[in-house]
Amino acid sequence: MPTVLVVDDEASIRTLVEYNFSRSGFDVEGVADGKTAYDILSKDARKYDLVVLDLMLPGMDGMEVCRRLRQEGVKIPIILLTARDEEVDLVLGLELGADDYVTKPFSPRELVARARAVLRRSDVQELEAKPNPTGKVLRAGRIVLDVARHEVRVGGVLMDFTPKEFDLLQYFMENPEHVLSRDQLLDRVWGYSSATDTRIVDVHVSHLREKIEEDSKNPVYIRTVRGIGYKFTEGAPAT
Repeated sequence: MPTVLVVDDEASIRTLVEYNFSRSGFDVEGVADGKTAYDILSKDARKYDLVVLDLMLPGMDGMEVCRRLRQEGVKIPIILLTARDEEVDLVLGLELGADDYVTKPFSPRELVARARAVLRRSDVQELEAKPNPTGKVLRAGRIVLDVARHEVRVGGVLMDFTPKEFDLLQYFMENPEHVLSRDQLLDRVWGYSSATDTRIVDVHVSHLREKIEEDSKNPVYIRTVRGIGYKFTEGAPAT
């Protein structure tokens, strides 16, 4: 069964999260500060399948824990817990490599559901990362996405993408000219059958535009369809 590390300095919240994961069939460990969590994970991250990480922690906060782990190549899925419902915190956390976020107060059942979705997606990524004899490569205009190598080049330049940005771009490129709703993208890319907050899609689309568009304010590839979602087009011809 999956093992989850819960990191939160509020004992009541940590106990609540631990209880709900445990009754849902997870093995659970809990710690109360970021430095302890970082030390544990930097030494033996393979022991855990998922980290539920509070942002506001004493000493080393959740952002710093996430940043250091990703810099060291630790790829364990991370779900952020935040009491601050601010766009800047969400954007920064996702930029640092977090896989998802949940805003306090939250439903324990929703947190467990999101954890399962993140773990399912992580399993798919591991399978896709294995040698692919077909060498699947997607192309659109100046964009070349190599599925087997997990690489994206724009105009011949190798770009740096987070795992979720890569997944989202791949799904867009596999469904060109289709109008995709935010709920559909959450379902297919994040694995959520339902969600109350679709901002995570908009944030990731914004990041993609900054990386693949020549002018992110006037996108050619990922276009907004008002009231529905987004549509991916081939964009300008390759040069």
